[in-house]
Amino acid sequence: MITSQELRKKFLDFFKEKGHQIIPSASLIPENDPTVLFTTAGMHPLIPFLLGEKHPQGRRLANCQKCIRTSDIEKVGDAWHLTFFEMLGNWSLGDYGKKEAIEWSFEFLTHPRWLNLSKDKLAITLFEGKGNLPRDEESFLFWKKLGIPENRIVFMGEEDNWWGPVGEIGPCGPDTEMFYYSNKNLPSFQSNPKNEPEKWVEIWNNVFMFYYKDKNGQISELKQKNVDTGMGLERVVAVLNGFPDVYYIDSLWPIIQKIEKLSSKKYNDNEKIKKAMRIIADHLRAATFILGDKRGITPSNLDQGYVVRRLIRRAIRYGRMIDIKEPSFTFKISEIVINQMQDIYPELKENRDFIQEQLIREEEKFNRTLEKGLKMFNKLVSINSKLNGDILYSLFSTYGFPLEMSLEIAKEEKIKVDPKAIEDFNKLMEKHREISRAGAKKRFKGGLIDHSEISKKYHTATHLLHQALRIVLGDKVRQMGSNITPERLRFDFSFPRKLTPEEIKKVEDLVNQQIEKDLPVICQEMSLEEAKKEGAIGLFENKYGEKVKVYSIGDFSKEICAGPHVKRTGVLGKFKIIKEQSSSAGVRRIKAILE
Repeated sequence: MITSQELRKKFLDFFKEKGHQIIPSASLIPENDPTVLFTTAGMHPLIPFLLGEKHPQGRRLANCQKCIRTSDIEKVGDAWHLTFFEMLGNWSLGDYGKKEAIEWSFEFLTHPRWLNLSKDKLAITLFEGKGNLPRDEESFLFWKKLGIPENRIVFMGEEDNWWGPVGEIGPCGPDTEMFYYSNKNLPSFQSNPKNEPEKWVEIWNNVFMFYYKDKNGQISELKQKNVDTGMGLERVVAVLNGFPDVYYIDSLWPIIQKIEKLSSKKYNDNEKIKKAMRIIADHLRAATFILGDKRGITPSNLDQGYVVRRLIRRAIRYGRMIDIKEPSFTFKISEIVINQMQDIYPELKENRDFIQEQLIREEEKFNRTLEKGLKMFNKLVSINSKLNGDILYSLFSTYGFPLEMSLEIAKEEKIKVDPKAIEDFNKLMEKHREISRAGAKKRFKGGLIDHSEISKKYHTATHLLHQALRIVLGDKVRQMGSNITPERLRFDFSFPRKLTPEEIKKVEDLVNQQIEKDLPVICQEMSLEEAKKEGAIGLFENKYGEKVKVYSIGDFSKEICAGPHVKRTGVLGKFKIIKEQSSSAGVRRIKAILE
């Protein structure tokens, strides 16, 4: 039996012995121009360093990164998908290559001191090549030399063994994935992930980020060749313990037990109950971490706030399906999450009251919405005499009714369902997803991945805006999030009220004065303590005492940041605020352009 904490410690200890600096988990809300709503992998906060910027801690790094992935929310409920998960990773920033990465992966997985897995139950997949991108014969030879038989090393296509980039542009490359045979017996001779995918569980992925994809889709070699690896902690703990699904592991099972108690049902009663309990456990765990993050996201109808609202409400709906009648049950489940994880992520303990207050408020609000939805359900059905695809989709999009919930109500009330209702509903959902995907792609324009001149300008302008807001509104103002595209910057900050026109003009004028002064932008590496002493602003979330990059803009601004920036402010042009609005409770949002 191995626990989450034991695996986390073993992994970090192993790579520390291999000369890696252990860096902390970054915030779930990407800092300084996120290219996605949430941090989706350990490499995401490291993109500037994968592109060649020098990391203060050196060229070998490892960590355990908390992650949120929203692309598969609707798949949650099966045995393995999670919205929130921890990703173990190690990186080479232009240091070691395929040989060391593969040898160390094999050592960590099979050596008795570490995970002690049988190499006879391991299988490997590699990139088979495409066009000018070569077949990964080099990795094949390394795995073969370590004793993995040829019939367990499988070459697969771009869809399976080519990683990246995050968004439309950025670092990318071939990967080698490691799989573990989930059956208690040894695999047969012909068994491998290509021939019997259902019997092999992916446990680790080494990405060789040797390439860069540009905005035209062209792939070229990076000057700095990197290694980026990812091991999903929860999934690996489940596999190592021989569990049939990820919810049996030590960090998730207590949540399931609490749901059993609240619902007076058992996890293994039937598949419908099992699915509902998985969704409730996963979604409230993810919501607890988002609400508990240092950047203070609250439920809303915008961006990250919309995601956390969707997670909470979906959990409440499934709670109703399994007869959880206790009011404000969501915060009782969050208590379990906080107690389980607060030693690793102390921000959960620090923000306990805020997390629970937001959950109670959102649950009360949604219960009122549900009542309205039920009335509308009855009204629509009475007009149409039967449930059709349009009604199902309207109930889902307006009131958050899942398909299963509407169909169950129809069954209970003996309401007829159009034979094509589900098919039509799915068509409307797919149309909705295409629109969502198109919107999501826009997020990837610019950002940490984009080192174009306009991106650098907006990054630098964000620093000026942050400091100007602190001067005009007071130094309690702090950054809560930002996003940059080639067209504009967006900046979220803590402030309790709408800005006056006079305040907006003062902020604009301050920023433009610094641009006119053509101030130098200087980067220095220093320890966190030194940064604090020098008055640098930023989130001091690092608990390992490592070095950070501090960007100074003349004597006006001093901020911890990962870049990229221009050399002098004079190139920025004219700064103009085009919108000031509420983002969520206690958080304001500014959109601005450079003319």
